[in-house]
Parts: sequence; structure tokens; C-alpha cells
Amino acid sequence: MSVHTGRVAVAGKPGDDVARANRRRLFEVDRYYIAHAAVAALAADGKMTGKDVARAIKQYKIDVEKVNPVGV
Repeated sequence: MSVHTGRVAVAGKPGDDVARANRRRLFEVDRYYIAHAAVAALAADGKMTGKDVARAIKQYKIDVEKVNPVGV
């Protein structure tokens, strides 16, 4: 049974912003990977081009050779 006490629990500790940002990048859920995924999806739907995807990869410094963190 879960009871709401009005408090908010936050993962991490004060000053942990850098580590949190690193985890987001590691698991490919930071703003750059999300933007890249959106551009890639639009390209798959024919609304953007492969050039747009390549530009997003370069602009957001996406490592296309990086191992998928889910499979590690």
C-alpha cells in the first residue's frame, strides 16, 4: 500500500547534476538523443531527409558507433 505524504523524493543527492547529465547521455535519453530520434523518425516518414539526420548526428555529437546501453 502506498501513502502520499506530500513529500517529494528525488533520486541522487544535492550537486549531482553532472552525474545525472552523464547518466542521461550514457542511456541516450538526453535532449540531443531525443532530438536526433525525432529527426530520424521524421525522415522515416518522409518529412525530413537523410541529410537532416546526418546534420543532427554531427550537430549533437551522436556517436553512431556507441554500443546500445540496453544490451550491455
